[in-house]
Amino acid sequence: MAIIGVIAFVVALLLSVMIHEAGHYLTAKRFGMKVTEFFVGFGQKIWSTQRGETEFGVKAIPAGGYCRIAGMTPREELSEADADRAFVKAGVTQRLIVLGAGSFLHFVIGFVLLLALFSAIGVTSLTNQVERVSDCIPQTATEVCSSKSTPSPAKNAGILAGDQIISINGVEYTEWAQAVRVIRSSAGKQLDITVNRNGGLIDILVTPAFRDLDGEKIGVIGVINKVGTVTYAPIPAVIKAGSFTLEILQNSLTALISLPSKIPDLINQTFGNEERDPEGLVGVVGVARVSGETAETKALTGREKIATFVLIIASLNLFVGMFNLLPLLPLDGGHMAVAIADGVRNTRAKAKGLAKPAPFDVERLTPITMVVFILMASLSLLLLTADILNPVRLNF
Repeated sequence: MAIIGVIAFVVALLLSVMIHEAGHYLTAKRFGMKVTEFFVGFGQKIWSTQRGETEFGVKAIPAGGYCRIAGMTPREELSEADADRAFVKAGVTQRLIVLGAGSFLHFVIGFVLLLALFSAIGVTSLTNQVERVSDCIPQTATEVCSSKSTPSPAKNAGILAGDQIISINGVEYTEWAQAVRVIRSSAGKQLDITVNRNGGLIDILVTPAFRDLDGEKIGVIGVINKVGTVTYAPIPAVIKAGSFTLEILQNSLTALISLPSKIPDLINQTFGNEERDPEGLVGVVGVARVSGETAETKALTGREKIATFVLIIASLNLFVGMFNLLPLLPLDGGHMAVAIADGVRNTRAKAKGLAKPAPFDVERLTPITMVVFILMASLSLLLLTADILNPVRLNF
């Protein structure tokens, strides 16, 4: 089963790469640019076919892909017929759209996968169904219920195991977390809780008891709910997927900002005896390995395995989309920064009544590009070594 998980990850990764490059290809063609190559992978060519003016194909190393657009730099020599179709001859807005299309589609993939997760596959969460009713409200983790303990409001009110909590004070809650927030803020206040018991609706009046949580007084009623697979209606699913997409993007940005500070720990974990941090840096090989372990474990149901895999691919797409927008050459974000700089120069020239300046020659930044490339390659090699010598292990 592990190999199935790894293969599924590789296929999903290559599909994501194809969609990313398709974003560049389709927008470039839409703006009349000439696209000469569209390849998945790098290195030795395995297969290709010519379609019109573009060669499509697959190369030996499945570590990305590229879409070659004619005239990416002013120095590139083009035929007279293709000169006006050069990338650098296009307007700044068009160049930005072409460059940003790949990351945009990564974001779309991430959102769509999360939407499928919340609306169809389902996520493991506490449900609204009561599994057990407590005898008391313990004030500490070690307290055993006794005659001196705070009585359980749910038990006293008549809530039973198997009841499904539908609404509180007339407001329906599809997520137990939402209901918990209401209960916690209602200590000492009577709540009208509607439950579904054996197909019939029953209204039960419950007054949450006080409990101290890290110095804060919160309300609790004394129920322990079942863990199950939760799906959402279309509109709540869209909202949930959207908010989770933004959360992953924020976490991705935070991870990118803190990336340099995590490298020393990664080195120690790779060549020392330290255990790999699951929250630390992980390479593509490590993620593939996690996918394999997810497929192999018996601790998850089939549905939970699919949900975990979808979440991995969605998170990866959102992270890659964010990473690719970093203003560093040779990333798309670096080329976007150059295009924006051209736009600023054009605006200044127009304001001064001067002729439009020639596009900035990115080849002048080759030394900086090479430094960035070497740093990225070094990090990739370190991650590969870490993922082989001391892989991240999940505790299922």
